[in-house]
Amino acid sequence: MSASEEVVVGVGAGTETTDMVLNIGPQHPSTHGVLRLRLRLDGERVTECEPIVGYMHRGAEKLYEVRDYRQILLLANRHDWLSAFSSELGVALAAERLAGLEVPERAVWLRTALAEMNRVLNHLMFLGSYPLEIGAITPMFYAFTERERLQAVFEEASGGRIHYMYNCVGGLKADVPPGWEDRARTALDEVEHGMVRLDKLLRHNEIFAARTRGVGVLDAATAAAYGVSGPVARGSGLDFDLRRDEPYLAYGELDVPIVLREEGDCYARFMILLDQVQVSIDLARACLDRAAALEGPVNVKLPKIFKPPAGETYVWTENPLGANGYYLVSTGDKTPYRLKLRSASYSNVQALTTLMTGCLIPDMIAVLGSMFFVVGDIDK
Repeated sequence: MSASEEVVVGVGAGTETTDMVLNIGPQHPSTHGVLRLRLRLDGERVTECEPIVGYMHRGAEKLYEVRDYRQILLLANRHDWLSAFSSELGVALAAERLAGLEVPERAVWLRTALAEMNRVLNHLMFLGSYPLEIGAITPMFYAFTERERLQAVFEEASGGRIHYMYNCVGGLKADVPPGWEDRARTALDEVEHGMVRLDKLLRHNEIFAARTRGVGVLDAATAAAYGVSGPVARGSGLDFDLRRDEPYLAYGELDVPIVLREEGDCYARFMILLDQVQVSIDLARACLDRAAALEGPVNVKLPKIFKPPAGETYVWTENPLGANGYYLVSTGDKTPYRLKLRSASYSNVQALTTLMTGCLIPDMIAVLGSMFFVVGDIDK
């Protein structure tokens, strides 16, 4: 190779440098699953980021077209495995709206309580895993201690610890055991007490703040342009929450405080999760009180094979990670003609193309983790 054909790579190697293309993933501990990031680097600074998804694609939307609604709930349960109850709930709500079903009041309040408890479970996972990714191991143990308390309550009610399969079209699969509401309240009290040490450990931690403040800033306009929702959007000051703005279940009868921050950085997004846990605990307590005071069934008796009337509907819910949408089209058969999903993680992860630009390689992990996504919810 002649001197004129040589390419000098690396900052400080000379006046002529070239960019390096680096693949992070698809199998990497910090990508929360099989997500691939194609980065272009100038030294240690990221100049371009392309998220490449689809490595876990399971064709769920096509599978829905050949399965009845009971089987669909099982599949939907597994998209965002950290929000399993909320994921199956959306499909049930869409089918109920299309069929014009009125769910018993006790089931509505129990569903709302369980949805908020599932939100706490989801947030606790990220409150533990995110600090771990940037070097702090203790929060993981604290967060899983509190998760275990709630998982025990969920297991008692539904029989499942992760994949509950507790919703059905028309309500809940079965009523909760006697005295369950009291035990659930006790678990929430214990989690609330346990959150104090997690808060003290992280909120004013100088090392944690140094790694996250001013890193990965996402402004409200950019978040809205990408369709970002949930805690990530509210960390950028985007005041949007379906529980308040388009209430479903029992949220219309509850006062739902919206946790907002304006900074839009990794620290703000993490603090949204931390503060949202307390809000969800308070909402779950209120719902449990209402449910305990009600008697009656928790589901509507339906034929063994449920066939909603021909038509179409769209339902969206405020899942723990953001807005999930369910577009259901029926021809009157036992399987949907079409069930299209709008998942929060899929929209949120698109913003990485903006957030990663200009950041350093060590900050890349902090930015990626702060988007709080589940790869199954991206690939579906």
